[in-house]
Amino acid sequence: MELYALQKHLAEFTRAGATLVAISPETPDHSLSTHEKNKLAFDVLYDQGNRSARDFGLVFELPQVLRPIYEKLGIDITSYNGDKSFTLAIPATYIIKQDGSIAYHFIDADHTKRVEPSFILKQLALS
Repeated sequence: MELYALQKHLAEFTRAGATLVAISPETPDHSLSTHEKNKLAFDVLYDQGNRSARDFGLVFELPQVLRPIYEKLGIDITSYNGDKSFTLAIPATYIIKQDGSIAYHFIDADHTKRVEPSFILKQLALS
C-alpha cells in the first residue's frame, strides 16, 4: 500500500528534484512481484541480509513465539528474504541530500504508521 501511494505521487517527487527508491530485504524475485503488482516506475533495491537497514539501526529479529503465527498466515520470511535469519526491518522513510546527509527521517516500529507522500513533498521543499 505504501509503495502504491508513493507511486501515485512520483511525478511530484520528480518535479521536486528527488529520486524515489525503495529498499527491501526481499529477494529480487519477490521484489519484482511487488514491483509489478503495484505498477511501480521507481527502483526497488534488494538489501541482502538487511545490511543497509542494519547500518541505519532498523533491524530486529522476529520473536520465536510469532514465527508459527506468520507460518499459519502463509508468510514465509525466510523464503521472501532468502536467508534463515528471521530478521525484518522497521519501515522508515529518509530524505538524503546529494552530499549524503539526512535532511529528514520518519521511523516508527508500528508498521501501520507511515508518513504521507504529501508530507514528504513538504519536507523536500524545505531541504
